[in-house]
Amino acid sequence: MAIQALPIEEFIELSNNNLVIDVRSPSEFNYAHFPQAYSIPLFDDEQRKVVGTAYKQISRQEAIKIGLDYFGIKMRSVVEQVEQLVQASNASCVLVHCWRGGMRSQAVAWLLDLYGFKVFTLKGGYKAYRNWVLQQFQNKHKLLILSGFTGSGKTEILHELSNLGHPTIDLEHLSQHKGSAFGALGMPAQPSNEQFENLIALHLHQFKNSTLPIVLESENPRIGNVLIPRHFFEQMKNAPCLRIVVPVDKRLEKIVSDYGQFETEDLKASVQRISKRLGGLETKRVLNFLDENNIQAAFELLIAYYDRNYLLHTPFQQPFGELELQTTNAHTNAQIISDFLNRSTCVKTK
Repeated sequence: MAIQALPIEEFIELSNNNLVIDVRSPSEFNYAHFPQAYSIPLFDDEQRKVVGTAYKQISRQEAIKIGLDYFGIKMRSVVEQVEQLVQASNASCVLVHCWRGGMRSQAVAWLLDLYGFKVFTLKGGYKAYRNWVLQQFQNKHKLLILSGFTGSGKTEILHELSNLGHPTIDLEHLSQHKGSAFGALGMPAQPSNEQFENLIALHLHQFKNSTLPIVLESENPRIGNVLIPRHFFEQMKNAPCLRIVVPVDKRLEKIVSDYGQFETEDLKASVQRISKRLGGLETKRVLNFLDENNIQAAFELLIAYYDRNYLLHTPFQQPFGELELQTTNAHTNAQIISDFLNRSTCVKTK
C-alpha cells in the first residue's frame, strides 16, 4: 500500500486513537509540537544543521547522502522505538510528520512502511498544523466565563464541572501558571507561547460539536509568560460571564491553605513582583508579616489588593448571572453552578 499524505483534519481525526511520530530535531520538538506526538528525531540538532547547510550550499543530492549516513545507523532503533509505542498504545497505524512534510517524514515513513506498519504522513507537515491551530482562534466558539474574586476556587470548580459533563478548558493548567504573582509557585516550567496555543486549539477542537458552551475561568490576556491568542481572548471578553461570590473569610482560608505551604523566601519574591502596584508601605507590611510567619495577616492584606485590582481591571463585562456561594467546596459549588446553567436557556444552543 502506498504511503498516503493526509490533510490536517484527517490527520487530527486519526491521531485520537493512533500513534503520532514527530521526526523533527529535538530542539524543534521541545519548543513546540503536536500535543499527542512522540519525538523520534531523524537527525539531532547538529546533524540537522549539517544537512541543511549542505542542501543550501552544495546540492540536494549531497544533503541526501549526508542524511543517509546519519539515518542508516538509526534505522533499527527507530523501528524498535515505534514498535514498542505501537504495542503499548494498541494503535492500528502510525502518523509521521516533520516540518513541511518533506524528506525527513518521507524517509521515516518509508522505513516504517517497509517494516510492515500502516503509515500516513501529514501533508504540509507541522507548518500545516500551525496554520490549522491559528485558524481555531478565528473560528467562532460558544463560551461562558466563570469569574469571581481570588480564592473563590474557580479552577477547582472547572474540574468538577468537567466531571459533570460540561465542556471546560483550564487555561491555567495548559499554561502551567496560576495567573497571579504567586502563580509559578509549585508549578513546572511554562510551555512556549506556541505550545500553549497548540494545546488550546486541540481542546477547542475536541468540543467543536458540543451544544453547551465551553466554560473558562476569567483570565488576564497574559498568564505568566504566555499570552492567550488575541482573537480568542476577544471572544472571551465578549462571552457571557457568570460571577460567583464567596465570603471573604472562606476565600482567605483557601488562599492560606494553598500558598502557606511554600517557603517564606519564595512568597516574599512573589510579593516583590507586585510591589509597585501594591505600594511601598503595604509591601513592607506584607513582607514583615511573612518574616514573622504570620501568613494569615500577610494574605489579608494581599486579598484586599487583589479584590481592588480585580474590580478595576477585569475585562469581562457581559454578566448574565451571579451566584452567592457559602463555601469554597468545589464539588458542591460546581453542582450549584451546573444546576443554574441547566436552567438558563441563554447558554443553550437554540
